[in-house]
Amino acid sequence: MTTPDFIRAIRASAGNQLLLLPGVTAIVFDDRGRVLLGRRSDTGQWAVVGGIAEPGEQPAQTAVREVYEETAVHCVPERVVLVQMLEPMTYPNGDVCQFQDITFRCRATGGEARANDSESLEVAWFEVDDLPPLDPFAVDRIHRAQRDEPTWFAPVPAAGIGAERHA
Repeated sequence: MTTPDFIRAIRASAGNQLLLLPGVTAIVFDDRGRVLLGRRSDTGQWAVVGGIAEPGEQPAQTAVREVYEETAVHCVPERVVLVQMLEPMTYPNGDVCQFQDITFRCRATGGEARANDSESLEVAWFEVDDLPPLDPFAVDRIHRAQRDEPTWFAPVPAAGIGAERHA
């Protein structure tokens, strides 16, 4: 993943400290029900499409932009699949980030799937029952996007947050 200029500017003064960043994942299906994946240039692994929202950019627009930038496929977001705060991660250079991921189910509307930038080695459509090796993050999102269910989010404890202040 290429680091956006606005994050480079923040890092210039913030150093490696934890940054909370808005992440978007796009699970794109074609008319045959296949899912779009890219083989990442940084790890060589197949993955779902995703990226970081730019300042002022709506999350659904981020999904559309990232899918086109990485794969040359045009898509339309259909629904929010899940919203999740991911665990903090430390990059090899020491930068620490925590992503709040919003995953969208998207429908392909045009374009030819191909590696459209330096982030992907290759791009391809896969039958959901014949996926290449993927990390659990990707598999979970693909399966959730297939189902017609309400948006998933981590449950709040029964007492709710802040209940101890009102007890």
